[in-house]
Amino acid sequence: MAEPPADPEAARSGATWSEATQLRAGSYLIEVLDASGAVTAAEGFEFALQRTGTTASGGQRLALEVRYGGTGPLAAAIRYRLLLPGTPDPWWLMPGAFYGENRPAACDRVFPRFEVGASDPQAMVSDRWEFRADRCATPAVFVWNDSEGVALVADDLSPVGMTGLGIAHDAQSGVASIQLTFPYQEGPVTYYGSATPLPADVTTHEWQPGEEVRLEFAQHALPADRHAYAPILRQVHADKAASSPITPWVPLDEAADIAAEGLYRWHYDPEPGVLLETVGFDRGVSGQDGKSIDRQAMHVGWVSGIPWAYALLAHGRRLGRADEVAAAEKVIGFICDNLSPSGSFWGTWYRSSGWTQSWTPIRRGIHSRTLAEATLFLLRALELGEDVRAEHPAWAASARSNLEVIVNRQREDGNVGSVHHAETGEVLSWEGASGLTWVATLAEAARYDDGDRYLSAAIRAGEYYASFVEREFIHGAPEDVDLAPTSEDGYAAVMAYMALHRRTGEERWLDLARRSADWMLTFRYSYNVSFDPLSILGVYRFATRGADQASTSNQHLGAYGLVCTQELDALSEALGDPHYRLQADETLACFRQLLAVEDGQVNAYRGMITERYYQTNCFQPKGMLLTLSHAWCVGVLLLACEQRLAA
Repeated sequence: MAEPPADPEAARSGATWSEATQLRAGSYLIEVLDASGAVTAAEGFEFALQRTGTTASGGQRLALEVRYGGTGPLAAAIRYRLLLPGTPDPWWLMPGAFYGENRPAACDRVFPRFEVGASDPQAMVSDRWEFRADRCATPAVFVWNDSEGVALVADDLSPVGMTGLGIAHDAQSGVASIQLTFPYQEGPVTYYGSATPLPADVTTHEWQPGEEVRLEFAQHALPADRHAYAPILRQVHADKAASSPITPWVPLDEAADIAAEGLYRWHYDPEPGVLLETVGFDRGVSGQDGKSIDRQAMHVGWVSGIPWAYALLAHGRRLGRADEVAAAEKVIGFICDNLSPSGSFWGTWYRSSGWTQSWTPIRRGIHSRTLAEATLFLLRALELGEDVRAEHPAWAASARSNLEVIVNRQREDGNVGSVHHAETGEVLSWEGASGLTWVATLAEAARYDDGDRYLSAAIRAGEYYASFVEREFIHGAPEDVDLAPTSEDGYAAVMAYMALHRRTGEERWLDLARRSADWMLTFRYSYNVSFDPLSILGVYRFATRGADQASTSNQHLGAYGLVCTQELDALSEALGDPHYRLQADETLACFRQLLAVEDGQVNAYRGMITERYYQTNCFQPKGMLLTLSHAWCVGVLLLACEQRLAA
């Protein structure tokens, strides 16, 4: 990679946009874009690219000085492109927004996909993509070929507006490029959360004669290892700490009490003993106390069910609250007493139709991650005390049944399957890594593991799914986005490999847990997004640092990262590295914001917690939040608080 000149005049002399449409210097390219987003030969621009220092992670700090000397105002944007030749099959990373091909060809959810030589914007398949910075957990873009890589890192805001990040590839030359655009552009279409894209979003700055602007960013040369992003993102996270404070509204014990009340007061329905998945903030809708918009359904895990009943049980036992204990036990008992014909849990209960499959288009399919998570937290409930085991023998029988069916279905290579038939037990899909959670579940089943049979299955599965971690593309965990890469895949991987490390003490599993945590943290916001001061997130000054992008498909912030709080704490302790516990601290702080302490706050009732915080232009306008309380959002905050309070 050619280094930028230290002398700004060396870049400026003899090259102006009156003479050429592009300024070339080694492996970088500077372009001016007109109001339509096209590269233009706009006259009057001069540039000086200067190296101003190095980053702590070894990158070059650069300043691009732009001078406009035209005779009148001009609407335009400036793009800096970094080229990587010899890249017939590039691997991309925009943290939280784009991973490799991003959408596997077999994925049934439609969102931006990269494909060499492709140009089908309406199907959202292209060999070039541009995004606004607030879609990215860290405004950075990386690309690798088989022998090296390059990266660009910027602030989300520049002197001319929000920064844009992009990727592009030329199939004929094999040249890949990554780019920063000031201000942002989105193309070839804009993703708004549905399969139908919006038109490209082109923004410009109105340059005035004589105006000078300094654009600062960092540039990195990388080895072939795709994990080379980790020290760069870690350094950016540290650099942003002072300018991105988080102020939680309440201490941990009070947050736990509020969340427990929210689960019990709003989500628990004693008949038949369920945690309703969603409850509307507005209880006056249609004059029916809000029930017309409450989702009368319960998953066994994931968005409802046993994990969050476990958290309520732990809280109730700690504080001696018999009503919470009874409610939690009833939910767990209802699920355990209603196994599917195949011997596993069902996927979902509906008030109108009873027990049925998961949210998968595969008929009668039950999602592996959901089953595993329900079984994992059932095992944890059984470890709360000998009295629990004595009073609930059916819980242990249910756990054994689920463990047995999954071990019996495991393939020779360790894959435990992604979707299972509710009646026959046939594995309907082996795609993706949704079986990762079974690694943690099998490893934590020591009390019931005669002859280490479950541990052996956990190790085989851990070896199989390690390839997803090592490839830096873990995908398939949540039911609702099929094979998309998601933050939830990262949580599952961290929990899986920390469980194997606890059970075996082997360093290989600890290293995989570390790599998994680094990948998971690519979804975690390292900075505070700026909001319109009159939007609800702006009014409350919501700090996004510590929150996670849900997935490349579901581009909103969510709190599910709290599920592995104890694993991140344990990872830091095992490595002697406080970084991962610090990240868990920030997530706990983040989601003790916008917590309704009293009825009426945040347009909600005490204990209601939203699923979605809209930090970018996807699903809803930036600055809004979803006015539905989700059982998992309340439950995962309660879980993390209880884990910390018990530590």
